[in-house]
Amino acid sequence: MSDPPKVAAAQIKVERTRAALLETANELLERFQPHNLVDDLWEQAKNKGADLAEEAVDAVKKRPVAVGGIVAALTMFLARDPIKDAAASLYDAMTSSKEPKRKAAALKQDKPPPARRRARTAATAKRKTEKAT
Repeated sequence: MSDPPKVAAAQIKVERTRAALLETANELLERFQPHNLVDDLWEQAKNKGADLAEEAVDAVKKRPVAVGGIVAALTMFLARDPIKDAAASLYDAMTSSKEPKRKAAALKQDKPPPARRRARTAATAKRKTEKAT
């Protein structure tokens, strides 16, 4: 006994839908493979980095003096010890050879002064001697 045309059409529709569902499931399985996820993330990171670089270049083109000042300030901050040493050497070289060489107080860092001790009062000294006996 043959199926009515409506049933046959419904079965064909179900088979097509099932095939489409299986194809979608296979595509999802392939897409969510770990190496594919890593590749996608890497591409996104590269694109984001390229976009940030382009924006930075545009910002530098718009305000070159401000960017130059910021870079100079950052460089001076990072190189503050070598700059300080160079300034001290320059100061020493510029002083007369007849004058005794002295460290420039503002340019060289000396050890901090020793901590001051409190002077003992007569009462404190008396208590200490009483405890010792």
